[in-house]
Amino acid sequence: MSEPLRIALVAEGYTDKVVIEAAISSLIGERSYILRLLQPEESLPFDCSHPYTGTGRGWGGVYLWCLDSRQRGDGRVAGDPLFLAYDILIIHLDADVADKRYSDYGFDDPSEDLPCDCPCPPASATTGNLRMVLVRWMGEIEIPPKTVVCTPSKCTETWVLAALCPDDRFMKSRDWECYPTPQNRLASLPKDRRITKSIRSYRDHFEGMKSGWPEARALLAEAERFSQEFLNVV
Repeated sequence: MSEPLRIALVAEGYTDKVVIEAAISSLIGERSYILRLLQPEESLPFDCSHPYTGTGRGWGGVYLWCLDSRQRGDGRVAGDPLFLAYDILIIHLDADVADKRYSDYGFDDPSEDLPCDCPCPPASATTGNLRMVLVRWMGEIEIPPKTVVCTPSKCTETWVLAALCPDDRFMKSRDWECYPTPQNRLASLPKDRRITKSIRSYRDHFEGMKSGWPEARALLAEAERFSQEFLNVV
């Protein structure tokens, strides 16, 4: 029997972990795995983290985590000795970060590579730019080996609706990867299908997201890209 796949995840928030884990579970089938959330820290209370710290939620937490990892790795995330304990590192960043500014979080970053959003469609124009921003945060010139970048457009809620409600008339009537507030659609579903932005609600729908991941891949280019890149690393 093969050893469990050891996966480290750096994400904007706790609900993002649930969505990404559902995708992973679908992709690797019966293979066992261990998924550890490095950012935000799982040991902290879900309602007490601060957005301006490395253990906080949001894209600022991902940014600061990358800077901390680079310090441990002589300027590169790939050199961080932390990853000797893992087979794969996944770094998540929602594509709506592309229209943000460093000053939104009180950061003083001289690169001025944010905002980097482009007209959508295609979603790939913006996510391509954002991936390069993330590569710079990591101190790299390209995505390092054993690393998978996860950039849902516009956010992971896009993936949730595609997995759970692929025939939703609202989703099918638009270029869904370009819709700015998919979380509003989830909250407006009929009561028996409604999904709120909470750990409990997302966990309640974990199996549905897992079984619906093939539909999400078929509907969304970024979901398919994440799937292919993850499987290539595995």
